[in-house]
Amino acid sequence: MFSNQSGSRRWTHFHSALQLAIQRSAHKWTFEDFAECFPLYVEEDKNGASATFNAISDYIEAQNFRDLEKLFKDYNVQENIDILHKVVNDGKDRAASGNIGKDVWQDNLDPTVTVAARTIPVLAAEAEKLRQMIATYEQENRSLQEALNSKVKETERANQQGMEVLNKLDEVFAKWEQLPREDMEELMVQTLETLRPPPPM
Repeated sequence: MFSNQSGSRRWTHFHSALQLAIQRSAHKWTFEDFAECFPLYVEEDKNGASATFNAISDYIEAQNFRDLEKLFKDYNVQENIDILHKVVNDGKDRAASGNIGKDVWQDNLDPTVTVAARTIPVLAAEAEKLRQMIATYEQENRSLQEALNSKVKETERANQQGMEVLNKLDEVFAKWEQLPREDMEELMVQTLETLRPPPPM
C-alpha cells in the first residue's frame, strides 16, 4: 500500500484514485480466468489454486505500489501536486476577492510584451554582469601587457649590455693577439729566473 503522507486535498484525492485503480487492475482477472490457464492445478487442488491466485494478485498489487512509490519519490509528485493545489486555491481566492495583481494573466495582454517585460530586465542584468567581467579582464590584460613590456625592455637592456661586454672582450683579444709573443716569452723566462731562490751554500 502507498504511504499516504499528509498533504493537500488534491493530493489525497489523486492518491486515493490511483490506489483504487491499481487494486482494480491487479484483481481484474478473476479466479475463473486463472482456472482456464491452469485447469489441472485447479481441478487437483482448488484451495491451493485459490490461495495461489490471491497471492499472485496481491503481489501484482504490491509491486505496482512499489513502482509508483519510487516514481513519486523520484519526481516529487506529492510536493508538486501540493504546489499546484496552493496555486489554484490562491488564484480562486484572488478571483473571489477581486484582487487582481500585476502578475495575473489577463486576456488583453500580448504574450510577446508580457514575456519581454519579464525577460528584458533579467537579460539586462546579465548583460551588465558580462560588461563588468569584460572590463575586469581588460584591466587584467592591460596589467599583464605592461608587465610583459617591462620584461621585454629589461631583456633588451641585458642583451645590449652583454653585447657591449663581448665587443670589449673582442677588442682586448685583438690587442692581445698583436703583442710580440717572443718578447713576452723571453720576459717570462727572465722573470722566473729572477724569482727563483738561490741554490743553498
